[in-house]
Amino acid sequence: MPQAVPESWTQTDNSLTRTIQRADFVDAIALVVEIGRLADAADHHPDIDIRYRTLHLNLSTHSAGNKVTAKDFDLAQKINELPEDAIRHTRDELQRRFKA
Repeated sequence: MPQAVPESWTQTDNSLTRTIQRADFVDAIALVVEIGRLADAADHHPDIDIRYRTLHLNLSTHSAGNKVTAKDFDLAQKINELPEDAIRHTRDELQRRFKA
């Protein structure tokens, strides 16, 4: 039975995709860091294209011939559930480090 595509994601035959706008570049980088934590914990790494404050995410399972699998649906849902507090904390930490 096919899985439901998580909110804000689009499915093609070969991937789940989502575009996310953030407030600015540092906020976008903070989101990438938090996505990276999730991805590393899941041992499943998305393709991420960042253009200033816009992130383009692409999920597919390379070991399954670049097809969409349960791993992609799971990671997409976890990305959707990232708490803004965690992203804000990472953003604040990055801003401190960038100014150092």
